[in-house]
Amino acid sequence: MSISSLSHLREAERARRIIIKVGSALLVDRDGMPRRAWLESLVDEVAALKSAGQDVVIVSSGAIALGAFRLGLEGGGRKTLADAQAAASVGQVALASLWAELLLRHDIIAAQMLLTLDDLEDRRRYLNVSATLARLIEAGAVPVINENDSVATEEIRFGDNDRLAARVGQAAGADAVILLSDVDGLYDGAPSSEGAQLIAKVDGVTPQIMALADTRSSSGMGSGGMVAKLQAAKIAERAGMALAIIGGRIRSPIAQACENDHGTLFLAQRRDGPRKAWLGGRIAPAGRIVIDRGCAEALSGGASLLAPGIERIEGDFERGDLLSVIDEKGEPVGQGLSEYGSDDLRAIAGKGQGEQEALLGYTPRSAVIHRDHWVSA
Repeated sequence: MSISSLSHLREAERARRIIIKVGSALLVDRDGMPRRAWLESLVDEVAALKSAGQDVVIVSSGAIALGAFRLGLEGGGRKTLADAQAAASVGQVALASLWAELLLRHDIIAAQMLLTLDDLEDRRRYLNVSATLARLIEAGAVPVINENDSVATEEIRFGDNDRLAARVGQAAGADAVILLSDVDGLYDGAPSSEGAQLIAKVDGVTPQIMALADTRSSSGMGSGGMVAKLQAAKIAERAGMALAIIGGRIRSPIAQACENDHGTLFLAQRRDGPRKAWLGGRIAPAGRIVIDRGCAEALSGGASLLAPGIERIEGDFERGDLLSVIDEKGEPVGQGLSEYGSDDLRAIAGKGQGEQEALLGYTPRSAVIHRDHWVSA
């Protein structure tokens, strides 16, 4: 049974396993203190979901905000990378303690997991994360996950917990992802503008839907925005997961959204196999290939990517690295794992099979990106 309405999120038959993402602005007030009464109401909901037979994984922001208050750092701990890392180091302790305390009131054990981008981009580490989540859930614990901002840098980080939540959903084999936010869904215009309408349901994140995104985080406390949420929805929809954006400022936000049907639900579009879903959800390509129209058409028909259709190579990368592929107009075609390093690929780009061996000095591989290592956009 598929998830086709917000009310289905509280039905174990349709949503056996759900990811709940909590934004910083919901968990921490502007003075840097936890919003305990609100958080207690959410933990009550988590306990009710578990009692109904649903598995719950929490992706929680808030470490930097909590740590910045305790260290007395200006700008919410985000003025410099060093400030953010220091604030996260202190805040992660406070955040884990807070969740553990409140969940224990319902006899639920909290388990902390701090992840980096590489933990989910690298296949072996991704499988380790998946196995750990499975065992924790089997044991009855509620994993509480955050990005490990104490060691993450601008180059190797998610930068928002929306996409992290979707990737964790893939690793956990979840049915749905709930993004609790300081906005109550996707609007057809700026939410503050007169006449803007909430979009109740999205059947596929198209370029037109992406164009509606507001890149700002209205609280100034978090690092995400509507763009990150839509990117998370794209990751979720290809893995067979529904994703909901609902307003989190009210108490018991999940129950309120489900009962009042208020929020935006993004429907699952397809369920790729586990490896393809992981590959399609990766967000840090090492380089980019521009291809011609004929090559794009061949890829859409299930072919592998071959050198003659390549027009341009961007970036420096090694064999096995992730590459994004775009067409002549700059539109995304897909992404996959390269069979060549960037130097060799530049040498044979646009060349026929007969020319490639002389240019490479060895027998060319069957494809630049094999269809088994490829996912379309």
